Amino acid sequence: MEHHFFAYISRMKFIQRWGLMRNTIPENDMEHALQTAMFAHAIAVIGVERYHRAYNPEHIMALALYHDGAEVITGDLPTPIKHHNPAIKLEYNKLEEIAADKLLSMLPNDLRPAYAPLIRHDETTDEWAIVKAADKICAYIKCLEERKAGNLEFEQARKATKKSIDRLGLPEVQDFMSEFVPGFSMTLDEISEEA
Repeated sequence: MEHHFFAYISRMKFIQRWGLMRNTIPENDMEHALQTAMFAHAIAVIGVERYHRAYNPEHIMALALYHDGAEVITGDLPTPIKHHNPAIKLEYNKLEEIAADKLLSMLPNDLRPAYAPLIRHDETTDEWAIVKAADKICAYIKCLEERKAGNLEFEQARKATKKSIDRLGLPEVQDFMSEFVPGFSMTLDEISEEA
């Protein structure tokens, strides 16, 4: 029997992010998922090594790879709309659950238990908090990159996202922000000199 999960999830590359804003650098869900996974893994490793957290960095990385997977069915609903009021957010969450179930139904029965926690998120876990932190950091970096390219469209988003990251109160996130994020405001020559 044929299964279409990976053909479907691979369509993340067609889901454009930041649809309501003028972008100088287009971004799709697939490349965003990779960056989020890299950052989430690094934050988890920092948490384990420096703060003795009980994270599983590889599991967190896998969660991050699939964190927007349902968007191949729902599309990317812009954040200002998604969070405009609690009723919209609640209904969109229900839609994402339906989409997650649809994706899982595209897997063989014996693989569904392994993928279910990656596709249907338990947003109450410490692991999910790390994924969301990495997701916010990716948004912040997108804002930095757009500003560096002369696009001021993202300035308010940059300020709001930075405040949101600061409110997380996770030292591993702050370490990542202070140690790795400044390089995203630098030129290739500048980061090459410091290497």
